[in-house]
Amino acid sequence: MSAEKPEPPHRFGPFRIDTDNEQLWRHQESVPLKPKAFAVLQHLVERHGKLVTKRELFTKIWPDTAVSDGVLTTCIKEIRKALSDAAKAPRFIETVHRRGYRFIATPTPAGRAGDGQTRGRRGQPSEPAKLPAAHSPATQRSLFVGRGPELERLADWFGRALHGTRQVVFISGEAGIGKTSVVEAFLDRLAAADKPLVLRGQCVEQYGAGEAYLPVLDALGRLCRLHRGEFLLEALLRYAPTWLAQLPWLLSDATLEDVQRRILGASQERMLREMAEGLEALTQEHPVIVWLDDLHWSDPSTLDLLAFLAKRQEAARLLVIGTYRPVDAIISQHPLRSVQRELQLHGQCEELVLDYLSETDVQAYLADRCSQTVLPQRLAGLIHQRTDGNPLFMVSVVDALAAAGLLADSGQVRSLQEIEAAVTGSLAGSLQGFIERQIERLDTEERAVLEAASIAGVEFVVSAVAAGLEKDEEDVEDVCARLATRQQFLRDESGREWPDGTLGTRYRFIHAVYQEVFYAGLPRSRRTRLHQRVGEHLEACQGDRTTEAAAELASHFERGDDLLRAVSYYRQAGENALRRHGYQEAIAQCQHGLALLKKLPPGLTRDQYEVGLCLTLGPALIATKGHAVPELEQVYLNARTLCQELGEPDLLFPVLWGLMAQYLLRAQLGRARSLGEQLLRLAGTRHEPALLLEASLGQGSALLWSGQLELGSRHFERAMDLYDAAQHRSHAFVYGQDPGVVCQIQAAFTLWLRGYPDRAMKLSQEALRLAQDTEHPYTLAYGLNWMAMVHQFCRAADEVRRWAEASLAVSGKNGFAHLTAVATVLHGWALVEQGHRQEGLAQSREGIAMSEAGETVLLRPYYLGLLAAGYAKQGDTAQGLRLLNEALELIEQTGEEWWAAELWRTKGILLQNQGISSGGKTEQAGHVEECLMQARTLAHRQQAKALELRAAIDLGRLWHTQGKKDRARTTVAEVYKWFTEGRDTRDLKDAQALLHVLS
Repeated sequence: MSAEKPEPPHRFGPFRIDTDNEQLWRHQESVPLKPKAFAVLQHLVERHGKLVTKRELFTKIWPDTAVSDGVLTTCIKEIRKALSDAAKAPRFIETVHRRGYRFIATPTPAGRAGDGQTRGRRGQPSEPAKLPAAHSPATQRSLFVGRGPELERLADWFGRALHGTRQVVFISGEAGIGKTSVVEAFLDRLAAADKPLVLRGQCVEQYGAGEAYLPVLDALGRLCRLHRGEFLLEALLRYAPTWLAQLPWLLSDATLEDVQRRILGASQERMLREMAEGLEALTQEHPVIVWLDDLHWSDPSTLDLLAFLAKRQEAARLLVIGTYRPVDAIISQHPLRSVQRELQLHGQCEELVLDYLSETDVQAYLADRCSQTVLPQRLAGLIHQRTDGNPLFMVSVVDALAAAGLLADSGQVRSLQEIEAAVTGSLAGSLQGFIERQIERLDTEERAVLEAASIAGVEFVVSAVAAGLEKDEEDVEDVCARLATRQQFLRDESGREWPDGTLGTRYRFIHAVYQEVFYAGLPRSRRTRLHQRVGEHLEACQGDRTTEAAAELASHFERGDDLLRAVSYYRQAGENALRRHGYQEAIAQCQHGLALLKKLPPGLTRDQYEVGLCLTLGPALIATKGHAVPELEQVYLNARTLCQELGEPDLLFPVLWGLMAQYLLRAQLGRARSLGEQLLRLAGTRHEPALLLEASLGQGSALLWSGQLELGSRHFERAMDLYDAAQHRSHAFVYGQDPGVVCQIQAAFTLWLRGYPDRAMKLSQEALRLAQDTEHPYTLAYGLNWMAMVHQFCRAADEVRRWAEASLAVSGKNGFAHLTAVATVLHGWALVEQGHRQEGLAQSREGIAMSEAGETVLLRPYYLGLLAAGYAKQGDTAQGLRLLNEALELIEQTGEEWWAAELWRTKGILLQNQGISSGGKTEQAGHVEECLMQARTLAHRQQAKALELRAAIDLGRLWHTQGKKDRARTTVAEVYKWFTEGRDTRDLKDAQALLHVLS
C-alpha cells in the first residue's frame, strides 16, 4: 500500500485556499479573486519563504501570452486587497525590489489540528486545548492542589485563542493566593504541546507606576535576549519600529539610526497599533501569550495597550493574561479596575478569581507531600483554620514543620500535641509575621544578601546586590545559589547582559510578598545606603545609556537621599515618557522632580534643573489639558524668570513660545503679540531657521485673531517657506503640534477671510493631508477641526458635520478637551442647519461650556455667533441678540476682531427680522443699517473681502427695500468687482442674484 501523499500547505492566518474550486476563504466567508490573481497567490503560497521572480510567474501563470509588468502588479494589488495586506508593512506578500515577490507567512495543511474556524468574537472553539501532564499526578497536586478548575479554564481560553479568537484574561486574588503559580503551571503544561511564544512582563512597585510601558518593554527585552530573540527582533523591526526604538541596546548604531528616522513624528496611537499588528503577525507563526504580572502596580500606558489589544477584532492566536491584587488596586485608586469593568461590559475580557483553598485541599496537599508519614487527623483543619487557606501561608507552614523534623518519614504517628504546638506557634499573627519569623532563622550573611536584594527589586542581578553590600560578587552568588537550591525565598533566573557588555547572574524572589517584607524590615539608614550604592552600580553598568533606566535610577537615588541626581533622572524619565507618548507618566515624573527640588537649597544648579523639568512638563500638560490652563501658565512663568536669571537664550525660546500659546488661547492678544515680537528678535539673534519658523507662526496667529489679516499673512508665508517636514516634524513634541499643519490651516483662514475661497480650500486640504502624515494625534485633531471650520465659513453643513465627527473621534480618544470643545460647537451648528435644531443647540451650548471649563477664551465670540444664528432659526431672535451682544462685548475686552464684522452683520439681520415680526419695521431700520454699515466698515478696514461682500449684500437688500436702488447697486458691485470671475461660492451667487434684481 503506497504512502498517503501529504496535503499541500494552503492555510495561513485566517485564510484558506481551496485549490479544487479555486477559491480563497477567510474563515467561513469566500473572498473574491480573479482567476489569474488566484493562480498567482497559489503559486506564491506553494513557494512560501522563497523568492519567486517575475519571470517565473510570467512563465507559470501566462505561459503562452506576452504580458507587461503592469498586469502582474495589478494582480498583486488585488491579492493584497483581498488579504488586507500592506506593501510597506507586509504580513503575507513581500516585494523584492525589481526582482519579484516572496510569501513570508508560513502556511500549514488545511486540515491541521488547531486551525479550526472561529465562531465569533468570543465564540467557542470546536475542541478546547488539552493540557498534557508535565509532572506525575501526585507532584502536580502537591504543587497546585485545588487549582484544577482554574487550570482547565485557562486551557479553554487558550483553546479559543488557538482557533484565532483573541482572549484577554484577568487573574485576581490577594497576596500569596497563587496567581503566579497558577500561570506558571499552566505555561509549564503547555510547553510540550503548542510551544507558545511567551512575553512575560513584571510591573514594579518601586518605580513602575511612573515609567510608560514598563512591563511590556521588560517582556520584549527579556525575550529578545533569549534564544528566540532574533525572530522577535525581525518582527519588531518590520511591524513595530516605535517599540524597537525603546530598546536601543538591542540594535547596532546603524540600525538604531534607521529606526529612529522611520518613526519620526510617531504617536501613541501608532505605538498601540504597531504592537497590536506585530503581535498578530507573530501569531501566524506561533501562538502568543502576553503575561503582565502585578498589574496593580502598572503604568497607565500599559493599561491603554491592554485595552487596545482587547478591543481589536482581527483574528489572532493571542492570549493576554494580567494578574493583580484587587485590594491594592482599590486602595491606590488604580485605573486598572475601571479599564477592566469597561472591557467586561463589552464582553472583551474574562476574569478568573482565585479563592482560598478549602480544608479538603489542604488535606490533599498534606497527603501528597507527606505520603510516608502518618499525620494527626486534625492537622489539616488546624492549618486551614489558622492560614485561611492561603496557599503561600500554608506551604510555608508545612515547610517550617518539615524543617523542624516533625514531618519525617518515620512511619509513626507523631505526637499530636507536639505538632499542634508547633503549628500554633508558627502561625501566630499574619502572613507577614510568619515570614518575619522565617527570616529570623536565616544566618546573618543570608539575611544581609536578601535585604540588599529587596532594594534591587523582585528580580535582581547579583552584581547589584554585591555593590550594595560592598562585597565580592562571587560570595553573594554563593549565598543566592544556596538559597535557591533550598527553594528558600529565591529562585535562579537567566543571565542578563548590561549595556556596557558585562554579564550578570539574575535571581528572583519566589514571591513578591517576600521582597516586600524584607524591604519593609530594613532600618531607614541602612535602606538609604543600599539604595545609593545599588543606584551607583546600575548607573555604571548602563554606561552611556543611563537614560534608558532613568525611572529606576531616579527611584534609587531619591531613596538614597541623593536628591540632585534623582531630579536629573526624573527629568530624563519624563522625557522617556514623552517619547513614548505616556503623557500622564511624564507629568507625574516631572511634578515629582519639582517637589524634590524644593528640598534643595536655592542656587544656580537647582534653577537649571527646574527649567529643564518645566520644559518637559509643558508639552505633557498641553497634550492632556490644552494650552489655556493656568497651571501651564505658572510653569512657563517660573521657567521664564529662571531663564532670564540664568541667561539661557536657548531655553528661553520654548518657554516664551509656551507662554504666547497660553495667551493666545485665553485671548490676551496684546500680551501674545508682545511675546511674538520677543520671539522674532530672539530667533533673529540666534540665526536659526527652526526658531524663526515658530516665531513667525506665533506672531502670525496673534495678528490673525486680532483682525490684522494682511500682516498675519506675511508671517504665515515666511513660515511656510521655512517649513521642512523632515526637519521640523519633531517640533510637535516640543511645541505640542506640527508647525507646518498649523501654518497652512491659519494661512487658509486668512485667505478665505481676504476673499480667496478656492485657494483657502486647497490649502486646507493640503494641511489635512500633512496632519494625517504626521501621525501626531493632537495635530490631526487640530487639522480636522479647522477643516470643519473652513467649511462652516462656506456654510456647507454636511461637510462641517463630517469633519467635526472625525475630529471628535480623535480628540475624544486622546482626551484633547480644547479640541473636543471646538468640534462639539461646530457639530451642533451643522445639526441646526440640517434641521435638528434642539439637538444642535444643545451640542453647541455643551461645547461652549467645555471651552469655558478649560478656561479657553479664544474663538468664544465665534461660538456665540453660531449659537445666536441657531436661536434665530428656531425663532428666538431675542436670545440670539443677547448672545451677539455678549460676543461683541467680549471682543471689546480682548481685541479678538477677526470675526467681529460677521457678528455685526448677523446682529443687523436679527434686528431686521425682529422689526418685521413685531411690526416696528421703520423703528428698527436705522439700527439695522447701523449694524450693517459697521460690519462693512470693519471688514473693509481688515481687508476681509469675504465678510465685506456679505455685509454689502445685506446692505444692498436693505437699501433696495428702501428704494435706494442706485446706492444698493453701487455698494454690491464695488465689492463684487474685486472678486475674480468664476468663483463658485454661495456669497457670490447671492451677490449676482441681487445685482440682477437691482439692474
